[in-house]
Amino acid sequence: MKLRQLALATTVAAAGLASALVSTVATAQTKEQFFPVLVYRTGAYAPNGVPFANGYVDYLKLVNARGGINGVKASFEECETGYATDRGVECYERLKGKNGGATVFQPLSTGITFALTEKAPNDKIPLITAGYGRSESADGGVFKWNFPLAGTYWVAGDVIMQDIAKKLGGADKLKGKHIALVYHDSPFGKEAIPILQEHAAMSGFKLSLLPVTHPGVEQKSTWLQIRQSRPDYVVNWGWGVMNSTLLKEAQATGYPREKIYGVWWAGAEPDVKDVGMGAKGYNAITMQHGVEKGSAVVKEVLEKLHAKGQGTGPKDEVGEVLYMRGLFSAMFAVEGVRQAQERFGKGKVMTGEQARWGYENLNLTQPKLDALGFKGVLRPVSTSCADHMGANWARIHTWNGSKWEFSSDWYQADEQIIKPMVKAAADKYAAEKKITRRTAADCQS
Repeated sequence: MKLRQLALATTVAAAGLASALVSTVATAQTKEQFFPVLVYRTGAYAPNGVPFANGYVDYLKLVNARGGINGVKASFEECETGYATDRGVECYERLKGKNGGATVFQPLSTGITFALTEKAPNDKIPLITAGYGRSESADGGVFKWNFPLAGTYWVAGDVIMQDIAKKLGGADKLKGKHIALVYHDSPFGKEAIPILQEHAAMSGFKLSLLPVTHPGVEQKSTWLQIRQSRPDYVVNWGWGVMNSTLLKEAQATGYPREKIYGVWWAGAEPDVKDVGMGAKGYNAITMQHGVEKGSAVVKEVLEKLHAKGQGTGPKDEVGEVLYMRGLFSAMFAVEGVRQAQERFGKGKVMTGEQARWGYENLNLTQPKLDALGFKGVLRPVSTSCADHMGANWARIHTWNGSKWEFSSDWYQADEQIIKPMVKAAADKYAAEKKITRRTAADCQS
């Protein structure tokens, strides 16, 4: 009898231990915040997509090296989209429910953003589209789940026009000029059209619209038109191989590179390195940052990750333009969670819905950014229910033949132009989708 009791006690104890171990494992698993990472490391846009992805993943690794988000470790999984909208949607559907649920998606494609904007509200998963996506999604009153943090394409277009006007000696000097927009014939490229049309109407310059078919390697007819019409300036709204092709065509045509301005997705190392001196003088707007190899955050990545063989991608690309874009995009994702924890519990894993509140109440002051290693790289970002962008600053940098150098001071987008455009487009979207603008009570939820 005693032997039976002893065996039973042993069995109960073992079961209890097993239960405790399962509980411990489950607890450990719930202490991870899951960040899906949509990437394109293959295909026509891989040269530009890879450094962004490397920077994004490196920052999540850095967060863990720092101890997590108030102790909560970041977990992630990459999914290859090839920059294709259908594959991006497939990645979203596959990852949205994994590892306790997705925190936030960053589509890294305006086409994918358009598709996911329809899905995110039902799934209660926020979207960060830093520097891309729908420009009108800066209006949080209609786009509750979209966050084009730190800039939209309308900000980019406005600042480019400000710099051109400054070089001409004032906005009044734009009258009678001719500007050609060479754009990727996709939702991404078409985002540039409304803001440049608005400026053309205001300033009285002629605007030519010249679409380029994906992926952008065939531009002969485009540059034949440019050679014939000789516009005063060319604005390049390109991505991937389209950018280097454009610069080579400009060189062959004899069009001055200093008269060309690129959007911030057309102003990185992959766009110019194969052209070299042939691209000298080419200008591009920056999304605040440029090449930031001397920044504190880059030094920390090199010390805590790459020096230990834990970095993502080649060490020499750390701090380059698109790497930095990925780095700070991940930082936004993480800091929104940290902000959410202030309301919903420090050291806890945040749901997508809770993270959304964090992105809507983001308050990245300069001291906070400096402490994160972004001193001299980024200016403050502060969002609200009405404003899901949070900052509208930019600079211009210019390729000197071997490297990018800042060639302007800080510009701030003209909100008197952009805000009415954003509201009108957001209202139109709301009417089409039968969306009611958020109430004051909803803004507090």
